Amino acid sequence: KKEVGQKLVLIVSCVNMWLPMIKSVVLRPRPYMEYPDRVKPLALSDESAAAMDVAAQGYSFPSMHSASVPAAYFALAKEAKKKWLWILAVVMTLLVGVSRVVAGMHYPTDVLAGWILGLAVVGVFMLLDRYVHKEWLYDLILLISALPGLFYVRTTDYFTALGCLIGAMAAFYFERKYVNFENTQKIPAMILRVAGSLLIYLVVNTLLKLPFDKEFLAGTSLAAFFVRTARYAIIMFLILGVYPKVFPLFERIGRKE
Repeated sequence: KKEVGQKLVLIVSCVNMWLPMIKSVVLRPRPYMEYPDRVKPLALSDESAAAMDVAAQGYSFPSMHSASVPAAYFALAKEAKKKWLWILAVVMTLLVGVSRVVAGMHYPTDVLAGWILGLAVVGVFMLLDRYVHKEWLYDLILLISALPGLFYVRTTDYFTALGCLIGAMAAFYFERKYVNFENTQKIPAMILRVAGSLLIYLVVNTLLKLPFDKEFLAGTSLAAFFVRTARYAIIMFLILGVYPKVFPLFERIGRKE
């Protein structure tokens, strides 16, 4: 359902926004950064950046992947109330957590903290759903919770998530007032919706980078981070707010006139 998808976007955005705020207080290096002679990373948070680039790769504690997966899957299982989704949530949480340790990206304690915090975020949203019934206040609380990070976080993950959150909130208001798309049960339409979203991301992300120097975008200045936030806000607004306007066209595919 559309409403469930929108809630998951907010939850995952907040996980990826709140955890870097914790990371930037703890400042724990990743295992391969701390022990380069003993640990070789099998994967990087940002494959386009250098492995030792902390601004791009982020800190180790807590594990954001290990938090995002249980936050998303357990929230989905809660909404869908399907037993198989609860099982999938547990399996995916364990697999992703273990994989982050094996990949040399995290210590076991990073993963454990990620699991706990991911579930805690779901709990926070349950409380908001129960006690905050005005959408503007709901969104304002989430935005205010992000403000402290502006003063001390200097990693790309935080500013990316902040942009996603701002763009998603604006998109949901716009979509509800001017678009109001309906859910679909048609597989071809689902595939086209997802494929179109990926295409928009690739094209718009590329276009929005063109006015700026590559070194500036890869830098750690506050201006570069704000540009990143604005870029992702625009992308999310287009994908979640404007793009659904064409969804009715996808419903016509295969329909006999």
